[in-house]
Amino acid sequence: MHTIASIATALVGILHIYILYLEMFLWDTPKGRRAFGLTAEFSAASKVLAANQGLYNGFLAAGLLWSVWLGAAGNDIKIFFLACVVVAGVYGGVTAARKIIYVQALPGLIALLLVLLAG
Repeated sequence: MHTIASIATALVGILHIYILYLEMFLWDTPKGRRAFGLTAEFSAASKVLAANQGLYNGFLAAGLLWSVWLGAAGNDIKIFFLACVVVAGVYGGVTAARKIIYVQALPGLIALLLVLLAG
């Protein structure tokens, strides 16, 4: 069960690396605008804010991958960073776009439950 929980945590970390890439480097491109449902005007005006947001997603990814690297000793760190992912995903889903709940919060919650069950 620890292995499954670690794989799920790593997948959430990889997802956040992808989100970092979208927000920091593709935000103001056709692919980035499609991913987030943005107009060209909005993406151009908010590019700096999106890059900042992407950096925060990178910190979440770093914490998650670090916790996996630590093995069983990283379980408390897994719980902390996965809880952060869930809270951020729920907040984003309520304030920005409902799909964030499914794309970010739900995978984080599944991984968090697996870590807790593996306990």
